[in-house]
This record gives sequence, structure tokens and C-alpha cells, in this order.
Amino acid sequence: MQLTLADATDLAIRALSRAGMTAENARITADHLVDAALCGHEYSSLPRVIALAEAMRDKPPATAIRVIRENHCSALIDGGDNVAYVVSIHAIDKAVEIARKNGVAVVCANNTWFSGRLAYYVERAARQGFIAMHTTNTTARVAPHGGVDRLMGTNPFAIAFPGEDDPLIIDIGTSQTTWGDVVLARTKGEPLPEGMAVNPAGYPTTDPDEALEGAILPWGGPRGSGLALAVQLLGILAGSDLVIDDISNYGLFFMVIDPRLFMPSDQFPARVSAFRQVIAANRPLAASGGAVRVPGDSSQQKRRANREKGVINLDEKVYAKLCELAGK
Repeated sequence: MQLTLADATDLAIRALSRAGMTAENARITADHLVDAALCGHEYSSLPRVIALAEAMRDKPPATAIRVIRENHCSALIDGGDNVAYVVSIHAIDKAVEIARKNGVAVVCANNTWFSGRLAYYVERAARQGFIAMHTTNTTARVAPHGGVDRLMGTNPFAIAFPGEDDPLIIDIGTSQTTWGDVVLARTKGEPLPEGMAVNPAGYPTTDPDEALEGAILPWGGPRGSGLALAVQLLGILAGSDLVIDDISNYGLFFMVIDPRLFMPSDQFPARVSAFRQVIAANRPLAASGGAVRVPGDSSQQKRRANREKGVINLDEKVYAKLCELAGK
């Protein structure tokens, strides 16, 4: 089914507010979720409201987001147990503020949970002319390469570079699938693709319930597992626990760089856009059947097309659950 952007945003805000989120935080989160839908990322769009509402059921009211330490090039933020959809906006904006004055910034945040699409935050900085990198560790749901016990989160990594038009954004997970994808598959009553997860006994499974009880596997074998470990350690640097057993205290890491430290203001974005064109002109594989694309281009193209239509797609089962949460 389809919803207008206004109706989708309103539905998300109603459901999140009824679950205990403040009106301002519900609006920030809803904007993020609707943007994910526009970009074609079903698992990280409105279905996330269901998981957020479930998580808030067992949480006390959040407190204020506070900068507890800051100097000329860094800051540490206490998220006040607010959802990271909101804390991450505070953190990336603080990083941009510092980098605008001093050229580079590292900002960490903790006491927060559920981070959403990392591309959303680094794009926010890149559209202001900055290079931005962001990682976060998450609830332990992923086994290390060669293991079956959950020790790491799905631990995404994102980096964005400013261009003359759209930023060039790379946003990857370090697991075979995301927790949100598994939950969405369960909600829709669909199996997982093979090779994504193991059950609690360590055997391969395509059952979402077994995967949620067992472990998701790392992406890229030892390489993806190694990158996940690096993200885990940056989260620990930000103040999270060694292994996060519940939905709390993620460690958010942000780094923002002003390219003008190294070259004239318009030169780097021009080179980014030029390199994007070089990639697009690269000869495609004979079997690919299409042009070579830069990571992130598909999401940006879908966003533009869906904005023109003014609607997003939503699974009917998910819509029914959201209406229930919103009291409609």
C-alpha cells in the first residue's frame, strides 16, 4: 500500500509519541524513518517504529542530552538514554560546529540506543561541505568469524564526501543482514535468505525467530568481522560496554573534517564529482547489464523519484501494527 509523506510522518509521530517519546524527538525520528522509505530502505523505515515502541516499554523516561566534555577539537555527549536517531543529530551538528571553527572534530556519544541509517547523519554534514565519518556499535547479535556466540552488533560504518551536487556516501553494515531486516521478515512471515544466520545451537537457519535467538553472521568473512571489531572498539572508546547485551548504551563515534584545511574551498567537491563521473563512465562487466554506479547513488535517485510522487510504500501488516500503536 502507499501513504503520502505527510500521512506517513503523522502516523510515525503518533505511534512514537504514544509509546513515550517527546513530540520533538518523535518528529526528528519520523523524519529519519520517512527519508529511509524515500531512499528505498524498507527495513530501516516505518517498520522500525514497532521495535522502538517495544524497546521504550521497558525504559524509564529519558533525560536531557548533554555535552559533558568539550575542547577545541572534540566533545563527549551523554545521550540521556534518548534514542540515537535524536542523539546522533546533536552529535553530528556539534561535530560540524567544532570543525567549522577548527577544521577537524571528533565527537563521541553514549547512553543512547538504536542509531538508524548512518548515511542520514554523514550526509547532513557533507551537504554543508564537510567530510564526515560515523560508526556505532550496537546490541550484540553478530558472531565473530568462525564463531556462533553473539559478541558484536551489526556495527555499521559510513563516510560521506561533499560534491558539487549530491554528496558521495558509503554506508555499509558489517553483518550479513541487519537486525531490522530479520525483524521485518518475522513481521511479514517470510524466511531469511540462506547463509545469513545460525540458530542457538550454531546450525544455519532461515527462520527469523531462530536467527533472533541465535546469531547473525558477519559480512565478508574475516574482513567484515575485522571491520566489525574496529567499530566495536570505537564504540567502547565512546563509552559503551564491552559487549552490549540489551538495547542500551551504544557508543557513537563521529569524525568531521573540513577539506579547506588542505585545498581551496571548491576544489575538493569538484574532484569528488569528477571522480564520480569517471566511475560512471567505467566499462561495466559484460554480465551486469547496466552502468557502473557509485555507492549511495541508488538511494539518492530513489529519494528524488519518490519525492516527486509524494508517496512511500508500506507493507499492509506493518501499517496495521502502526495504526494499533498510534491508537487509530
